[in-house]
Amino acid sequence: MRKFTSLISGILFGLGLIISDMANPERVRSFMDLFGDWDPTLAFVMIGAIFASAIGWIIARRRSMALFGGSMPPPANPSIDQNLIVGSAIFGIGWGLVGLCPGPAVSAMAFAPWQVPLFMAAMLTGMVVFKISQELRQSAPA
Repeated sequence: MRKFTSLISGILFGLGLIISDMANPERVRSFMDLFGDWDPTLAFVMIGAIFASAIGWIIARRRSMALFGGSMPPPANPSIDQNLIVGSAIFGIGWGLVGLCPGPAVSAMAFAPWQVPLFMAAMLTGMVVFKISQELRQSAPA
């Protein structure tokens, strides 16, 4: 049931991105263009997402079991460390330059010009390089 729920949630999320035009890189770049033709649409989408997420976390905090069984995942690590700062900076710079992040990129594959598959390949390559570097770092003698 958990995989089915994840699939339905992913489809709903992807459809929301397409309907709201957030899978369009130009929409995101217009939001980032504060001194040009600024488009505040993304801000409203973010506010809605934060509001919906906050309600979900408030409900989840009061539960000991997940809705479809199993234990509730632990809360995210509240500490701000170097990995979080560097990762956030890389994500933000890439998002601002390209206008895509993972969720909208997957949704944009439905009507993708050549740039979206190229972005996906670069993103997946970055994930593999990160995983390999983490494994090498963990196996290196201290």
